[in-house]
This record gives sequence, C-alpha cells and structure tokens, in this order.
Amino acid sequence: MQKLTGPTARQNAYDRLRDLVLTDPSVQGTFLNEGDLVDKFGLSRTPIREALIMLASDGLVELITHRGAYVRPSDDRAIRETMEMRALIELEAARQVLASGRVPLETMSDLLEQQANLQVSSETVPDFISIDQRFHAAMVDAPGNRVMSDFYTRLRVMHVRFGIAATWTSSQRPAEVLEEHTRILEALRAGDAAGTEAAIRHHIERTQCLLLHGTPIP
Repeated sequence: MQKLTGPTARQNAYDRLRDLVLTDPSVQGTFLNEGDLVDKFGLSRTPIREALIMLASDGLVELITHRGAYVRPSDDRAIRETMEMRALIELEAARQVLASGRVPLETMSDLLEQQANLQVSSETVPDFISIDQRFHAAMVDAPGNRVMSDFYTRLRVMHVRFGIAATWTSSQRPAEVLEEHTRILEALRAGDAAGTEAAIRHHIERTQCLLLHGTPIP
C-alpha cells in the first residue's frame, strides 16, 4: 500500500499523533519511535518526522537524538502554572463581559446542553473535553481581545491534556464539571461578578486538586 505524502500527510500525522498524546494516558513517560509510528499510521517517515517536530513546538513531546520523541509526564509545577494562567485569563474575561454586557449566554448554554447530553465513556472523553474547552473559550473570546484569546488558545493544548487526565482519574468528574459549569453560567446570567469569580475559581481549583492529589476539594 502506497503511503500518503505531502502537506495532507503531515497534517494527518500531526492530528493523529496529537490525539494520541492528548488522549492516551499510557503514552506519558514513553518514547514515540518514528518507525513504529510509520507502521501504526501507514504514513511515510517524512510527515511523521514533521509532525513530531510540530508536537515538540507545542510542548507535547521532547525530541531526543537516537531515542525518539519523549512524552514527558505532566509534573506538579506545569499543572499549577497552567492553572494559574488559566484562572487569570478566565477571571479577566468574565470581568470584561459582565462590565460590557457581552456575556455569550446562548453559546455557553448550547455547549453546556451538548455536554450534558453526551454519554461519557472511554471513547467520548475527548469529545467531552472538547466541548468543555469551547465552553470556556466562548467567554474568553467574547471581549474581543485578540491577544488574550491567542494566549488562551496556546494554553488549550495543556488544558485538553489535563482535562482528559482529570476525567480518567475520577469517574464522577464529568457530573461535577457539569454542575460547576452550571454555576458559572448562572452567575454570569445573573450579572453576579462576585459569584462568577467564585464559581470560576472553584471549578479550576477542583480540577487542579484532582490532578495533583487524585481527589478534588469539597
């Protein structure tokens, strides 16, 4: 069978390798071997190599000569720092949309409904997390600050990885997320700045505690 080549193959390889790194906890702490990936995905070495370089640029793997692409496990510092920046951005976005009256209530409500209707399983966890990210991004994008949105988008790669890890850690987490999202949305709908801040902080702190200690705060 002829292997795909060119830009389409590179993007195909990147998408599939990114999904592998983000959604399969078993690859954390392991090396991705170029030859094994060629056999696994049916692509030539060039797009696989280019895709691994792209993943390294994203910070998802570390390229080590003669060893392959190392999928470094998420450490406590990375979790804390990423969650800290996420909180700063989301709290500022919430402040701005409430002050301007531009809360994307319809979009966030629709996404929350999609998330609630999804039957969460090992196959649909990535879909659950994808909707989760769109829910938060809707609020961050609403103020129209492109720098803030771009920076938040760069953080989303780690958000997805952490979100999937948190969901795998606790079978109760999807239901808890829905409840926490509902609190955020209700506070935004009520125009309650203090309540919105408290709901966002509680949501992020619970996720961080689950990732660091294996159990969320009460």
